[in-house]
Amino acid sequence: MKAGDVAETTRRYTAQDMADFAALTGSALPDHVPEPLIAALFSFLLGVRLPGAGTNYLKQSLAFTGRAAIDTTLTARVEITRVRPEKHLVDLRTTCHSADGTLICEGRALVLARDVTA
Repeated sequence: MKAGDVAETTRRYTAQDMADFAALTGSALPDHVPEPLIAALFSFLLGVRLPGAGTNYLKQSLAFTGRAAIDTTLTARVEITRVRPEKHLVDLRTTCHSADGTLICEGRALVLARDVTA
């Protein structure tokens, strides 16, 4: 792992996904993709792709700058900005864009990761 390493995933949330979310949470049927579903994309990336298995969230901040429409392809991305091998820490920038390039959210993540080397 090094600064500049990137991982991305895409996801399209459907009307059925929104119905399932509403049933699970007991909330009203959302008219856009709820923020927790977008944040989950970052959790997936950090735990599965970069840094990967054994990663533990220490801190996360997200600023939502727009709403994600249902049935729009979203691209979530994490990029390593700093590696601190002596403490097994990795700092990352997180972003999510809609298919037309609109920024939906951006933020930072700090994780404790296995196998961090200089």
